[in-house]
Amino acid sequence: MRTIGNDERRARLGKRHCLAEPSPGVAEVAGAMVGLHSSDPATVFLSARARIPGLKQGDVEDALYERRSVVRILAMRRTMFVVPVEMAPLLHYSSTISLIAPEQKRLADMVEKAGIAADGAEWVRRVSEHTLDALRARGEAVATELTKDVPELGERITFYKSDGSVLTTVGMSTRVLFLLATEGRIVRGRPKGTWVSSLYRWVPTETWLGAPLTEMDKPDAQAALLTKWLGTFGPATERDIRWWTGWAAVQVRKALARIGAIQVEVESGPAFVLADDIEPVAPVDRWVALLPSLDPTTMGWKERGWYLGPHAGRLFDSNGNAGQTVWVDGKIVGGWGQRKDGEVVWHLLEDVDRAAAGEIARQASELQEWIGDRVVVARFRSPLDKDLGAR
Repeated sequence: MRTIGNDERRARLGKRHCLAEPSPGVAEVAGAMVGLHSSDPATVFLSARARIPGLKQGDVEDALYERRSVVRILAMRRTMFVVPVEMAPLLHYSSTISLIAPEQKRLADMVEKAGIAADGAEWVRRVSEHTLDALRARGEAVATELTKDVPELGERITFYKSDGSVLTTVGMSTRVLFLLATEGRIVRGRPKGTWVSSLYRWVPTETWLGAPLTEMDKPDAQAALLTKWLGTFGPATERDIRWWTGWAAVQVRKALARIGAIQVEVESGPAFVLADDIEPVAPVDRWVALLPSLDPTTMGWKERGWYLGPHAGRLFDSNGNAGQTVWVDGKIVGGWGQRKDGEVVWHLLEDVDRAAAGEIARQASELQEWIGDRVVVARFRSPLDKDLGAR
């Protein structure tokens, strides 16, 4: 059995994640990474910037909202990704489709328990259709605009703590629009505000993309998605694959068998690569990168010791969300953040040589210039990021 050591894994990472060998454009980066995380809007921009020389913020907006070569879609692990338009069906039919029935039932139960309607399922069906009709009539809209057309979207549900105090209140517009997006019938368009805004305008899928999502059989979609992912992230353990996809073990094993994946050995045990990806990968030139919170490279595997080392407690929050990281040659060596005045600062958790330290400083200066006068606060902040921001 072929053994792939950590040095080769880091070389693969640098080459295939467009960090040692930059990419020409946003769609190419999103495709290579099998999606850019979009739970935090800034991640899409900063992940693309780290991989595309000379990229401007307007270039990302052009790909998202003008040319629409990429699109936001809910997919693996109930997480938002930006992917090339042609990949959207893979994500939807491999992963998102499994969320639809549970989400419909969850919302129907909420409606009944809140006393909004006796038949929650019928209420959800009717209000969803009215919302979609209103959205088609408007072309695009934010939730507050749609609530004027569909008053039921203004209903609110209150959740309580065990002591009877209010935990949170959720508007039905949020839940209904989330369900329609999960069903693949609407997508998030251009936001109201700047590139870090998450107040999106909603648009019918066929309006935004020119057609509904192309239907696929779930096993076909899972096999195609796993092939793309292993091509970028392999070798990966079964645990890595289960975590990233959110699939059950039986689904992962069926997809691995279907694509003819080859088992290899990595430091932590058995792992998988594509059948045509068994040959050794040559070392790559030195590279340094400052990657944002939730970057797809940092979040790419569940077993992270080979590139993260012992730094999870400083660079990930308690829910497993990655903070902003500093990389040298395929290893995370520290983290970065912004002070309240906008200055980009960093802290190293491992020693690096003088050349690497100089390159980190140079890239931090360029990043600060790129961000401009804005302070980008990650939605999921790591302990180190909080420390740097407080200084």
